[in-house]
Amino acid sequence: MTRFYSCLLGCTLIASVFAIETAEDVPRYIMYLTGQHQVVPPPPFVNAVTHVAMAFMRSEIFNEPDRDEWPLFTSVKETREKFAKDTKIMVAIGGWGNEDGFREAARSESRRQQWAKGVRKMVEKTGADGVDIDWEYPGGNGDDYKRSPNSAHTWELTSYPLLLSALRTALGPSKLISAAVPGLPRDMLAFTSAHIPSIMASVDFLNIMTYDLMNRRDNVTKHHTGIKNSLEAIDAYIAAGVDPSKANLGLAFYVKWFKTDPAWRQACTAHPVGCPAVLMEDPETGVDLGKAGAFSWHDEFPKELEWSFYRAINEGTYDKDGYFYFDAEEDLFWSFDTPDAIRRKVSQIRKKRGIGGVFAWGLGEDAPDFAHLKAANKAVQLWRGGRVDRTEL
Repeated sequence: MTRFYSCLLGCTLIASVFAIETAEDVPRYIMYLTGQHQVVPPPPFVNAVTHVAMAFMRSEIFNEPDRDEWPLFTSVKETREKFAKDTKIMVAIGGWGNEDGFREAARSESRRQQWAKGVRKMVEKTGADGVDIDWEYPGGNGDDYKRSPNSAHTWELTSYPLLLSALRTALGPSKLISAAVPGLPRDMLAFTSAHIPSIMASVDFLNIMTYDLMNRRDNVTKHHTGIKNSLEAIDAYIAAGVDPSKANLGLAFYVKWFKTDPAWRQACTAHPVGCPAVLMEDPETGVDLGKAGAFSWHDEFPKELEWSFYRAINEGTYDKDGYFYFDAEEDLFWSFDTPDAIRRKVSQIRKKRGIGGVFAWGLGEDAPDFAHLKAANKAVQLWRGGRVDRTEL
């Protein structure tokens, strides 16, 4: 990957019943650390990080009343040793395709309490500073949306805030609770003005997933993590009642590609954004048809895409929303953030909306060069008025 990528280049108490953030936490600077990519760079590269979310612990294990083992790819203790001493280490629960445990827990008051007690046991045993709730998504549009229609999940719209409330009661005021929430308006079924106030009564902040904003359910190309659609996502939450200081912008340390319709090659060459894509999922089952994909900077990328990706890196271009490339030879649309795109995005969005922080999926995904991490570090440094080193904190 590097052989190609090197070619580019006041401490005021919050009036809240739960965890209180210090001045060093604003702006928040959060990294997801994933089991697939467990690489953590040396301290100089992560000293600015305020929170780490270890992803993932499965949602269903907390429904087991007698459980006392909490499987995770590494320990909270070992993770804590790799970051500045006051960095908050959180456990992320759920993730894409792991909604069933949440659904089981949310169905009744007794189940919600049982699940929340299970999370509390885990937090106490692991020493975590809190949890990140990643239910994708309450109300539907998850990975099973073709097999289980949204009409079967309307009850989740009211049960999701109740589950968060039970969790806050169980964890008490000293532990952090965040929620990873969708960036596409079509997926924000549970995050409307009718439900946001009760959600925000229980959580410290939202990690808005302003990436994957194009996926295989779409039929025309767009930036998967562009400035315009990121702003639209943030604006939707603010309009629904989220305090901007409680909203975090998401960054993607990975690449996405999509197959476009060859019949539109000439038009796509002239206007790559808004170009018709081929059918990318089975219309009956939602199964991936292999016409779109993603990989991180730490992954071995598919050999059949090697030269197209090389061209995307060296011949891609910026518009006002981000970086992209259309490969007319292969009928492929590429969308990803360069380090420069990250600096532009963070600077523009935090100034325009007054958001509370930024997070990235995920830290190890940017290995081995950590070029995007360095760009995010610089953006956060400028956000803090030039201060970035937290080694003495």
